[in-house]
Amino acid sequence: MEIRADARIPFSRETVFAAYRDEMTDLLPYLPNVRGIEIKSRKNSGSVVEFVNEWRGGGDIPAALRAVLSQSVLSWTDFATWRGDAMVCDWRTETHAFTEAVQCKGQNTFLDDGADRTLLEIRGTLEIDAKKIRGVPSFLAGKIGRAVEEFLVAKIQSNLVETAKGLAKYLEERHRTKS
Repeated sequence: MEIRADARIPFSRETVFAAYRDEMTDLLPYLPNVRGIEIKSRKNSGSVVEFVNEWRGGGDIPAALRAVLSQSVLSWTDFATWRGDAMVCDWRTETHAFTEAVQCKGQNTFLDDGADRTLLEIRGTLEIDAKKIRGVPSFLAGKIGRAVEEFLVAKIQSNLVETAKGLAKYLEERHRTKS
């Protein structure tokens, strides 16, 4: 299933790209659905930067419900390759729960959108093979997989837009502080 989200951010694409790549952990206060981001590795090679980040979600889930959900359901690892020369980020996400059943990958493209404005295009795919989830009857796997994909894609698209909005607020506050 296709992941598709766009966000307009009122700062230059160089500023947005660099902040998105290098200051993601500083954005936590602006991301209500995320409880933590841990940088596991960063490798620089010219204009290419490769990251492995571990995310802990569930910030928008009531604490009582979080207590009964396993941490693996609310966590994922993001593998990202940032190419500064093209202003794109190729990414792949591994869920910590149902890892063998979920495939998620895509690309974020940072485009000029007028003077000191950026259009962030987020494109990707999410595929769930419910046959690989223990306990799901094979005759229901297709229907369950599609339903879960639809739910997750809607949630992911919303979260990606919220992340872009959080980035815009972060940059606005940083800009005000410097002025």
